[in-house]
Amino acid sequence: QAQLVESGGGLVQPGGSLRLSCAASGFTLSNYAMSWYRQAPGKERELVATISSAGRNINYARSVMGRFTISRDNAKNTVYLQMNSLKPEDTDVYYCKRVAGDLWGQGTQVTVSS
Repeated sequence: QAQLVESGGGLVQPGGSLRLSCAASGFTLSNYAMSWYRQAPGKERELVATISSAGRNINYARSVMGRFTISRDNAKNTVYLQMNSLKPEDTDVYYCKRVAGDLWGQGTQVTVSS
């Protein structure tokens, strides 16, 4: 069945970088736009970035613009989120989501702390 699996989270110091990966299986990734979301305990899930099926159209939340980059490799069935200049307020669980349909990954924890 269709599945998304995130990886790449961890603990990083402020100003550091991480790259998250979202591996897709059970469906043809190139047919779908994909998004990254994040959520902290007790807060609503926030849309971070969206990329169209072929990667030509990309949108970012204002809070991450200029620091985060979403990309995809449809041949590898993977979507990425490169996160640079990380701040403590970027600490969240990060999820990837297929834009069409209610398909979410399990999430990966990102903690930015000194």
